[in-house]
Amino acid sequence: MAWDEWEQIKAGAGDGRHVAMRLNQVPADPGTGAPSAVTGGLQSSKKAWTTAGEGVGSLRQTIGTALRKLEDGQTGTGPTTGCLSAAAQKDVYDSWKKYAESVSERCGALQGILNQVGRDLLTTDEGVQAEMNRLAATYADTDAVGGRAGGR
Repeated sequence: MAWDEWEQIKAGAGDGRHVAMRLNQVPADPGTGAPSAVTGGLQSSKKAWTTAGEGVGSLRQTIGTALRKLEDGQTGTGPTTGCLSAAAQKDVYDSWKKYAESVSERCGALQGILNQVGRDLLTTDEGVQAEMNRLAATYADTDAVGGRAGGR
């Protein structure tokens, strides 16, 4: 608001006439269908973020089912001593179980972030990026188990 506008408002405040105020803000959508020059057409809603969070959360259920089937597949396996293939199979099982559990945890953490952003639409892009970077650092992939991947 310019200084002269402020002076006009002050002068008119005591004489009983209607005082208008102009705020500098994002312009209202003129209904032309063209994207706003300020937002570049970017639109966001709590529903979109929540839906994305629910989608990622549903992956946890699928991973849980896969883990139960993986565990069921281990029934009947005996001791691994003296049998190299049984020991190798046990190592693979342990590795996949640990990885699937980690993916499930990652999905849960990502779901939490997406839901939080949906609640706090005013969160800055930098704040969201910091949360995503924290998630990536916490759940960084590990090297493969069982041999060398290089030189193949």
